[in-house]
Amino acid sequence: MLNSEKDIINLVKNDKWMMDILNTAKELQLPDWWVCAGFVRSKIWDTLHGFDERTIIDDIDVIYFDPFNVDEMVEKEYEEMLKSKLPNLPWSVKNEARMHLINNLPPYHSSIDAMSKFPETATALGLSINEMSEVVLAAPCGVEDILNCVIKPTPTFLQTKELIPIFDERVSKKNWNKRWTKVKLVVESY
Repeated sequence: MLNSEKDIINLVKNDKWMMDILNTAKELQLPDWWVCAGFVRSKIWDTLHGFDERTIIDDIDVIYFDPFNVDEMVEKEYEEMLKSKLPNLPWSVKNEARMHLINNLPPYHSSIDAMSKFPETATALGLSINEMSEVVLAAPCGVEDILNCVIKPTPTFLQTKELIPIFDERVSKKNWNKRWTKVKLVVESY
């Protein structure tokens, strides 16, 4: 049963595939790095739904924060490095020091700050491995929504009305509740 951040961390630690991905990402030694979004969300929802088979994800989002080099080509180089280590995975690397521009928001201060501004609370999650080789979970919007299979906008998307169409489009396009039938959209939140 999943009830807490600790339960999520233990779930990940017992998943060799996820640990291989985290350890591979760690090898890049990126500043403030995390593997986030669907990588974390899908594992949790698969577990909560009792699935034996892992849901295939579109990409493995690796984020980091480096305000001193925001060249997008550097991100592509990191993707290639990851592909050379684990070639059959859909790696996606983004420097969150430049990603605020996508949604026309003020600059982010860190990767966790960026995660807090992802569209959905259930996606605002990241995993990393610290200097002591411990798995760390970042959940700037908490874990209540992910553990209750709730989809709702993060506070940033909720407070920025021009971002709501982006949230609505993602929910419609992703169609999460088709795969995970317990997932529910909480629309009264906006």
